[in-house]
Amino acid sequence: MTALISLMGVITISLIVVRVGTVALTMTGLSRQIARFQAQSAFSGVGFTTSESEHVVNHPARRQIIRVLILLGNAGIVSAITSLLLSFSTAENTGEQLFRLGIIAVGLLVLWRIAHSDWVDRHISKLIRKALLRWTQLRVYDYEQLLKVRSGYVIANLLVEEHEWLVNRKLSELQLNHEGVLVLGVERKDGTYIGAPRGATMLYPGDTITCYGREEALRQLSERPAGSKGEKQHQLAMIEQELIMKKEQQENEPDE
Repeated sequence: MTALISLMGVITISLIVVRVGTVALTMTGLSRQIARFQAQSAFSGVGFTTSESEHVVNHPARRQIIRVLILLGNAGIVSAITSLLLSFSTAENTGEQLFRLGIIAVGLLVLWRIAHSDWVDRHISKLIRKALLRWTQLRVYDYEQLLKVRSGYVIANLLVEEHEWLVNRKLSELQLNHEGVLVLGVERKDGTYIGAPRGATMLYPGDTITCYGREEALRQLSERPAGSKGEKQHQLAMIEQELIMKKEQQENEPDE
């Protein structure tokens, strides 16, 4: 039973480590989607050979995060395999082995539900971000000073994928500026980079766009689906941005 507890503990710690790595990578400017994939790939040692990984390892802070994830991932995988083998090798009969297998299955199901809970994700990510801001220096301070980034505003890279609201559309058609989002650059799948893109610039699957705006607005944009649902979210985002601008204008008005 001790081996089973150790196995569940190793898996839980592994999930937390990947979550910390994801938040840390987003703080360096990566979108949440790309950061999650790169953190999972580095920790598991699988899939960390994509073209996106080149942008990660060429960045000093991201390279350090990935290095730590790889080291912890190797240790975690070895520990998990060892605990799994011990949990079955110490069983006295087949019935006990099946019982332990059931416990593992239930434990994995519970951890999976917790890991995919939006409420848990939101609160844990907030705690991790606060801890990283306090104990590390992960933010890209040169960009913050240059663009006068204040609390809540970030620079992030968003990957354009199939079946997303952004794909196969011109920037002028998307009207991202009405959501408070500025597109600073577009990198094509073949590595071609378009700086300060104009409204006629099309976005294709595999493009990576560098955006500046409110963190929450960029997060919603990265998860926006195609079709009527995406258009509805776009309309709501524009209304929200208009309210924010009115509020900021009122706050900046001099007192009479």
